[in-house]
Amino acid sequence: MERRLLQRVNAFLDESAMPPSTFGRMAVRDPRFVSDLRRGRVPGRKTTVRVENFISRWHADRRAGGAIDEIRKGVAQ
Repeated sequence: MERRLLQRVNAFLDESAMPPSTFGRMAVRDPRFVSDLRRGRVPGRKTTVRVENFISRWHADRRAGGAIDEIRKGVAQ
């Protein structure tokens, strides 16, 4: 499961050109998340769901032509 999540995160980072620390901070409030994941961190269910939701929302926002700022607001809440 964590390997699949890491593959999805890496693909997202390539597509979005978002730095790993920014992704971690925005998705799960942990700037080291991607680095830790690459080193073998096994995220819990809640963290995995947060990451998947962040990526899905980013894609939906992109399709709708919106700005990433809306996701930032949602993550900050």
